[in-house]
Amino acid sequence: MYSSEQTRSLQLTTKALLEKVKANTVKVKDIDDLRSALRFHEHRYYILNDPLISDFEYDSLYKQLEKLEEANPGLIIPDSPTQRVAKGLTKDFPTVQHLVPMLSLENSYNADDLIDWDRKAKELTGEKEIEYCVEPKFDGASISLIYENDILVRGATRGDGVEGDDITTNIRQIRSVPLSAKFSSYNIQQIELRGEVLMNKNSFKKYNEQLAEQNLPPLANPRNAASGSLRIKDPREVSRRNLEAFLYHASYFTLKDEGGKKKKSSSANNPPETHSASLEMLWDLGFRSPQKEKKILNGIQAVIKYCNEFESTRDGLPYEIDGMVIKVNDFAMQDKMGMTTHHPRWAIAFKFKARQGTSKLLKVEFQVGRTGSITPVAKIEPVPIGGVTVTSISLFNEDVVREKDLKIGDTVLVERSGDVIPYIVKPLIELRNGKEKNIVFPTHCPICGNKLVKPEDEAVWRCVNRNCPEQVIARIIHFVSKDAMDIRSFGEANVRKFFELGFLEDVPGVYGLPFDKIRKLEGFGEKSIDNLQTAIEASKKQPLHRLVYALGIRYVGETTAKVLAKAISYLPDFKNFSLEDLQHLEDVGPKVAGSIYQFFHDKDNIRLLEMLEANGLNLRTTKSKKNAAGNLDGQTFLFTGTLSKLKRTEAEEKVEEHGGTILGGVSSKLNYLVVGEDAGSKLEKAKKIPSIKILSENEFLEFING
Repeated sequence: MYSSEQTRSLQLTTKALLEKVKANTVKVKDIDDLRSALRFHEHRYYILNDPLISDFEYDSLYKQLEKLEEANPGLIIPDSPTQRVAKGLTKDFPTVQHLVPMLSLENSYNADDLIDWDRKAKELTGEKEIEYCVEPKFDGASISLIYENDILVRGATRGDGVEGDDITTNIRQIRSVPLSAKFSSYNIQQIELRGEVLMNKNSFKKYNEQLAEQNLPPLANPRNAASGSLRIKDPREVSRRNLEAFLYHASYFTLKDEGGKKKKSSSANNPPETHSASLEMLWDLGFRSPQKEKKILNGIQAVIKYCNEFESTRDGLPYEIDGMVIKVNDFAMQDKMGMTTHHPRWAIAFKFKARQGTSKLLKVEFQVGRTGSITPVAKIEPVPIGGVTVTSISLFNEDVVREKDLKIGDTVLVERSGDVIPYIVKPLIELRNGKEKNIVFPTHCPICGNKLVKPEDEAVWRCVNRNCPEQVIARIIHFVSKDAMDIRSFGEANVRKFFELGFLEDVPGVYGLPFDKIRKLEGFGEKSIDNLQTAIEASKKQPLHRLVYALGIRYVGETTAKVLAKAISYLPDFKNFSLEDLQHLEDVGPKVAGSIYQFFHDKDNIRLLEMLEANGLNLRTTKSKKNAAGNLDGQTFLFTGTLSKLKRTEAEEKVEEHGGTILGGVSSKLNYLVVGEDAGSKLEKAKKIPSIKILSENEFLEFING
């Protein structure tokens, strides 16, 4: 989209604008430069995943543009970067008609299906061999976009294929969807595009972690997350979900000088004549099209081979796909083949092996969490899905059970997508025989017998007895876990055993275990006891952020724990922070601030901290000598593949101990990519950026130790 000359020019413009921002000399005359610079950096970040300025610098430019437009509303234009974010809630989603019906695709599940489809395609076209374009079948939510005179004017859901919901406001929150595109350079006046909205695996994981911190049920899978996000009435929440959009088809267009759809030659100033060329057009205009993922192949045997190869790499992709789409590449041939009322004859989907299975719901157990939440857990007949045998599935809360209308004895459809936890899609109601039983929720804690309560603003029932044995055990298990204090050899089984024997009553008790009694237990030899004692002693020197996370403060995950640890020199000093002080911290909103405030104003929790400190734990922010020396200060790292000598978290901690920073993806900001076994797409992308140094695990260890 941007040539090297344009990139250089916009970089210079950006530099000049940032200098003006710093000097507070930005004027109205700079408004066009601000828009151009922001569009350029959005493209670098959201399409190419290769940012050239920091988030802070982007935000500084954005705020200046926002300020100028607020002072000069007559200068606001529809495709200004500030016009993505809507003010207020969407009241409803009116129904709109697609310019061309959004048909389904014919599905195939094996090579024989593709060979038969290829035979029909040859008969319809009269060709002996056909050129196909093959691309991933994205597992998200289908959308339709309309651009008129280069401006995005409408976004809609698929709906019933003929009509969908107008979700234009929410579509504008997706940064990979340009608000304007130069279709006029192809002589196109109006165009309708088809695509898929996705939530990539990393964004999905982070969003679910945020939900878990709030004791809310996680989203089931990235597909449902994307689909549900499109109809949220608060566009700001849509923006926070970090959705992406792939545009892969132009279903209709009119030319500027001729009404109606025309498939002209691909000479200058005319639309492309092949599907692959249309993907290139979309990419060049700033869209996230499958231009990089597509493959042009001659003959169906080459297609079959490529589909099988791609299936083996699906888990390494940053987003979910459930198959491949094969399309006749030539538009003239597509027109000749036509379509049925259900699907186009010139395209077919090759579906990958299903990651679903059916099982029987045997019973539901109710588990008590460390915060007292009561979670129903379905016990099902063992079923293999995606290489894992599933026997237990969280049902999250009572509302989920009611909404799905689950009953004991139901045959249920179970899905496991990628690395996502398994979940029950639905009961197969048509298989019920009348012997199924309703799932009855307890009114009292299944462990301590206290009456359960359900706060008005929550979906879960809770046991409010802090001394409930299961809550105490769960708090200890969390405290010693690898992401918290990382006390190895002290797993859940040992926690429960020591608790039942009376050797362990609370978290501080971890540091006062009666090892003379433990030595007499079966299965505890000198070596295992030495390992446990060493791990317990080592945990006293863990950095402060690990202790903050280990305390189990509600809504405080690993990321927020690091924020808190950086904000304080002595942990108990948080009792002096007001709610307003806490909300000034990064990513700490009212709910999280309230939980932190409550924790540090509880005398029992302050007593807990005093006991931990008395046992030798570190309650202060400390920097290692290596970090103080800053030998990796300003250096950025990323890991890919499986490490053989270190866990990923251990390797990342080594970088941070030496003053380095861990990035979330490959970009020009990355200095070092450390590669383990079975490295994925990150390695290929890094090879294209000369400034990135690629290290093996051994080279990394030599580097970090040196």
